[in-house]
Amino acid sequence: MNNKIALVTGGSRGLGKDMAVNLAEKGIDIVITYHSNQSAANDVIKEINKIGQKAIALQLDVSNIHQFDDFFNHLKSKMKSEFGSSEFDFLVNNAGTGIYKPFLETTEEDFDEMINVHLKGVYFLTQKAISCMNDEGRIINISSGLARFSFPNSSAYASAKGAVEVFTRYLAKELASKKITANVVAPGAIATDFGGGENKTNEQKRQAVSNFTALGRVGEAEDIGGVVAFLCTPEAKWINGQRIEVSGGIFL
Repeated sequence: MNNKIALVTGGSRGLGKDMAVNLAEKGIDIVITYHSNQSAANDVIKEINKIGQKAIALQLDVSNIHQFDDFFNHLKSKMKSEFGSSEFDFLVNNAGTGIYKPFLETTEEDFDEMINVHLKGVYFLTQKAISCMNDEGRIINISSGLARFSFPNSSAYASAKGAVEVFTRYLAKELASKKITANVVAPGAIATDFGGGENKTNEQKRQAVSNFTALGRVGEAEDIGGVVAFLCTPEAKWINGQRIEVSGGIFL
């Protein structure tokens, strides 16, 4: 019997890497996508292989929906040769970029980038993915605490994430006939390279986030991956259409 397979977009570093590793630790084989950093993706593959799971890395620009047909053709071929199956079970829409700009300075180009990566890309990648997904699969979309609370300079990013949260509820409803569940994981401020690494390097912001957070610190990548992995376990089968914020209790 083949292992379950998860596809994690943007899995070469940060949150995506931690999600992929945690999923592998559950005995799941992994496909990660990367945008440009192939060497980082290869390092993740080696780490997953050491855990004892199979893994492959494929290049994908999630903002370019015209790549998606070729990507899924390539994916099915690679999964068949590496895993013995051309279908997968879990889709984690994690890939993304951030822009920190005041609303009054946000350009149409900035706005389009956020929508293309975080909403249009997620919408149509998921649409294409369904034909390759087994029944009783799971979709986990990654949102942000910024869809619930407002922190200055994130209006375009947060608006796209808010839209993804609505989209996820529609997925949960419309894919129910396939017994595919769909949920949102919404991290709070996490110290990664995302958005220029501001949550790692901007001490003023780190202090503010810590003060606003019940548990008194900025989040780390390893705070998130285990939650995503849990949603892909049998124990989580009855969680559907939900938003799970993983933020240490910020702005309660």
